[in-house]
Amino acid sequence: MSDEMSIITPRLPRGFVELLPKDQIVFNQMLVIIKEVYERFGYLPIETPAVELKEVLLAKGGGETEKQVYRLATKTGETDMCLHFDLTVPLARYVAQHINELAFPFRRYQMQKVWRGETAQRGRYREFYQCDIDVIGARDPMTDAEIPSVIYSVFTKLGLKDFTIHISNRKILNGYLEAIGLRETSGAVLRAVDKMDAKDLSARLQEAGLDNVRSDDLMRLITLQGANNEVLTPLKEWPLENDLFEQGVAELALVTDGIRSLGVPERNFSLDMSIVRGLDYYTGTVYETRLDDYPKLGSVCSGGRYDNLCGFYIDRDLPGVGISIGLSRLFFQLKEAGLLPHANATTARVMIALADRSSIAYALEVAKDIRHDHINCEVYLEEARIRKQMEYAGRLGIPYVIIIGADEVAKKMVSLKDMAKAEQKLVTLEMAIAIIRWERDHS
Repeated sequence: MSDEMSIITPRLPRGFVELLPKDQIVFNQMLVIIKEVYERFGYLPIETPAVELKEVLLAKGGGETEKQVYRLATKTGETDMCLHFDLTVPLARYVAQHINELAFPFRRYQMQKVWRGETAQRGRYREFYQCDIDVIGARDPMTDAEIPSVIYSVFTKLGLKDFTIHISNRKILNGYLEAIGLRETSGAVLRAVDKMDAKDLSARLQEAGLDNVRSDDLMRLITLQGANNEVLTPLKEWPLENDLFEQGVAELALVTDGIRSLGVPERNFSLDMSIVRGLDYYTGTVYETRLDDYPKLGSVCSGGRYDNLCGFYIDRDLPGVGISIGLSRLFFQLKEAGLLPHANATTARVMIALADRSSIAYALEVAKDIRHDHINCEVYLEEARIRKQMEYAGRLGIPYVIIIGADEVAKKMVSLKDMAKAEQKLVTLEMAIAIIRWERDHS
């Protein structure tokens, strides 16, 4: 055996990503913002294991989902456990398992990684964060109206202004198809509408069973445009007698009024009949949020209402409504578009540099007092010249450096350097803390 060590090239599997500290700081800040907004609306945190039993996770059946699931093999060769591929199935299992311990309507948020073994490609990852909210046991359309208010609050807090929450109701199209005798093929029609950007939509609709007249009429319905009232009015007057259709229009009108009452600006939400969401379990209100100036990014936050979340796990009717933000995808989309906020490569607001090693005891006391004041503080503990310490602080973008040497120890003061202005002055520790705190709070 050779004495030389074999060097393995460090690399990640395809479809997995990791961030350098500068980007991770921004990502973590986004997580904090989303969490704070969710909690402000009264949502409760839960966290479920990354692993679920195969029979639970795939209760709905196999198909494409089963092909994407990561299975875990034990030492004995058992493969009855899988990594969860979304947070909806774990939520259903969680609610069914703890139903007697929860208060309904149950408002939960969940922010975790999920795993899908799909083909790795740009913008689609095998491991990614989802940030979900759901209200389980909610029947009133006013709950549907609150969801866009949550979305609006999240995206404005993230610093995004030009976005639109597109809203529809699946009952409208389902009722339309029921009225013309095509309810049994509604899945194919909805999938065709969901891919409305395809040039052959009319052909797809005809393949799904619509003749030219009905196809043209459906196209007129799903392409209604204008201000929200300009969409609602023709919907209410649409020459169609169908209870499901009328119920969908009435719910959409109620949701629209509720969104306005919650203070979401008209320019940030739009009634859009082309929004159907491809998943079959949506039965009422549906949402897709898009960035106005970046249409190619697609939906960055989506969801809707469903009739029964836990039907596979418990004999109880539990309707609900919810949305999901795919944070990993959103982060990289915003980064690519240049829309992420600036962040330093450190969380420290100040670094303490030592002019000589004999001052270390005083330096550590200063650091303790600064941290006690809720200011992030790093001490450069390695023995090095001041120049090297300052270069280190500059590379990380630390706003302030406190320099401590024999003079500072003798006077019980500190030398505070503003790195951006390249200005340094001798001040009391109390004054230094006040300056750093002010800069932190106003930056």
